[in-house]
Amino acid sequence: MSVSKPSTSGVEDDPRLDLSAPLRPGNAVAAIIVVEGQYLLQLRDAKPAIFFPAHWGCFGGAVDPGETVEQAMVRELEEELGARIGIGDMRYFSRFEFGLDFAGLSPFWRIFYEVTLSEKEMAGLSLAEGSDMRLFPAAAILTHQIPLTPYDAFALWMHISRSRLVG
Repeated sequence: MSVSKPSTSGVEDDPRLDLSAPLRPGNAVAAIIVVEGQYLLQLRDAKPAIFFPAHWGCFGGAVDPGETVEQAMVRELEEELGARIGIGDMRYFSRFEFGLDFAGLSPFWRIFYEVTLSEKEMAGLSLAEGSDMRLFPAAAILTHQIPLTPYDAFALWMHISRSRLVG
């Protein structure tokens, strides 16, 4: 039995395949932004030195020294979207922890907040980081129609499926 190899023709310059750039994991926050039942996502830049370049994901970023996670979320949304979201406008959703013992590194976490915006509020946003922003229906996320960062894909799946989760 022979196993055929997938073609890599035309992907030589794909930043997702550049495994030479060092990655520096750190604690981060992310916003699950809901607009009229759809999810506002950011297309990450095509830079090999970031986690999952050229993938769609939630808006957010690193927690700076001395910042609370809530302050970091407010700052990131203002930096990336020009959004003026108050701490009271966010709802804690979930926290993921990633163990990096295999790499000799300390674990890091990503905390997700839910933010609901109206279409009018969304119209006032201006993308300042990333390559694009777009609204996606839950179906596009659930059926993997777009390349999503895996951790954000799981958080979005949990958000979409939250009423189905039972103990």
